[in-house]
This record gives sequence, C-alpha cells and structure tokens, in this order.
Amino acid sequence: MKTLAAALIASVVLAGSLAPADAQTRLRVSNWLPPSHPIVADMMRPWAEAVSDATEGRVEVEIMEAPLGPPQAQFDIVATGQADVGYGVHGYTPGRFVLTQVAELPFLGDSAEAVSVAYWRLHEEMLAEAGEHRGVKVLSVFAHGPGHVYTTGTEVDGIDDLQGLKLRTGGGIVNAIAKELGAVPLLEPSSKTYEILSAGIADGILFPHESVPFFRLDGIVRHGAIVPRGLYNTSFFVAMNEAVWDGLSPEDQEAVMSVSGEAFARRAGQAWDAADAAGREKMVAAGISFVTLSDDEVARIAEKLKPVEARVFGEMAEKGVDGEAALQALRDRVEAYGN
Repeated sequence: MKTLAAALIASVVLAGSLAPADAQTRLRVSNWLPPSHPIVADMMRPWAEAVSDATEGRVEVEIMEAPLGPPQAQFDIVATGQADVGYGVHGYTPGRFVLTQVAELPFLGDSAEAVSVAYWRLHEEMLAEAGEHRGVKVLSVFAHGPGHVYTTGTEVDGIDDLQGLKLRTGGGIVNAIAKELGAVPLLEPSSKTYEILSAGIADGILFPHESVPFFRLDGIVRHGAIVPRGLYNTSFFVAMNEAVWDGLSPEDQEAVMSVSGEAFARRAGQAWDAADAAGREKMVAAGISFVTLSDDEVARIAEKLKPVEARVFGEMAEKGVDGEAALQALRDRVEAYGN
C-alpha cells in the first residue's frame, strides 16, 4: 500500500511539473486591420508563431478579430493594458512622436527591408533613450515601402503638376510634404480612400504600391508618379504593455526579442517589398500608366522640402537628438544594408 501511495504521489508531482497548458502566458494583440492585410497576414501572424516556437509554447499570442479602438488609439490601448500587444502608425497622433519623423523623410530608399532594418538599428542607437514610448516595451519599429503619387486624372511628372491637387494623406510628415509641394493634403484614414477618390473629393493619393490594389483603387487611379527612393515613408511600431513585459521571465523576454526587434523589422520589410511588387503588377495589368520623375525634378523636390527637414531637425533637437546626424546615419545604414 505504501509503495502504491508513493507511486501515486510521485506521478501527481511529475504531472504538475509538466503542465504546459497551465504554464502558458497568452498575449492578446489589438488588431484594427483586415486579416488579409500584409501587416496581419505576413507580419503579425508569423511573429505570433515565432514567439510560440521561441518560447517553446510558454508564450502564446492571440490576434484579436475585432478592434478595441481606432488606429490612432492603438498606442494608448497597449500602454493602458486594454491589450497586451499592439501595432500602429506613429503619425496618426501628430505631435506625440517627434523622433520617429526621421524615418518618414523623403529619399530614404527603394527597399522597405533595407529602410526598416536600418530604422530599427537607428532607434536602438540614437532614439530609444529619449523615452518617447513610455508605458510600453518597443518590440520593433519599421516602415512601409517608398511612397509615390497616384492620381485619377492629372498625369504628374513634376512639381508643377501637383499645384492645387487635392491629395489624400495619412498623417505625419507626408502632410507637410504634400503642402510644401503645392498640393492640398486631405487627412483621411486609408479605409476611406475609395470613397473620396470615387466621389471626386480627392484628385489623388500618396501611397506605396501595395496599397492601391489592396484598397481597390486600381479601377479609379489612372496615373502613377514614381519618386526614386520614395517621396515619403510611414513609421510603424509594435509594442507590448510594460507591466506585461516585466511579468515575463528573463528567459521568455530574451526569446520574444529574438524574433522581434531587427528580426521583425526584416520580416516586415520583406513583406512590404513583396506586396509592393505584387501591387505594381496588378496596377500594370489594370492599365495604370507610370512616370518616373527625372533627376532634375527630384532635385527640385529636395529643395522644396528643406523647410520640412529643418522643422523636424529643430523638434528633434529639443529632445536632445541631432536630427541631421540621425538622418545621415539612417541613410548610411540603408545604403550599407542594400550593399
């Protein structure tokens, strides 16, 4: 009897020590995009799987089906603990994130992968210590592919054609860029682009290649003006609630970051590049014409946008960061990564 009891006790202890389901941490990700969007399908879902693998199942990730709030609320949703993890666009809350503007300035590069990896490295080396992301653990930052000009009527092959055009923009630096180039920026969420273009409220949009067919605009847009190295970029974050992060074991923190940070930035950039290539193919098939701006026009744009750079540099200086040096470092890292 004693032997049997001892055996039963030992088996219970052993079973308790193995209980993987009870040991799991489940992270809820606030999600505001459709499941087919590249950020969800090609970035967040693969990341969720990678986290599970890296932590050997101790940390599981659940991507929520219904949004907890609008896109501009995502940072606060994570910081206040309404969700454990979230992603969003820095420029959706103007004035809140100053240093991230450096990754939205023009002519950074033609590859989202190179820009995103270089941006993460710059963030860790020069931007993070300023503490703009208080309340969260930044898991990664990244940028979408280079932004260009798409119009429904006017064919744009230079600055002169932009004068007075009403262009939908998504916030952040791109608003200032459109204004300095003589266009009229219309700040609207991407989900409303079909509505405002089809109704003639806007004459065009500033978008990366991927977004035109994704938002079903390839039947409305007729012309694309390609700006070498991009007219702008959009800065994104992926973040975890700080208390939730602190609650993970050091081992799991290390495992999560092994598939976040630069690894996530690389994955995100590769996904954007693939989506942009596919998007351009769809636009060509839809009969959209493309013009690549000349070197002279690019030089004119650069001259026009010097006040935008100067403003960004001034705001960064107030946070203790040399903006001009940061931009040069970012461009150097993009070039080095591409080579």
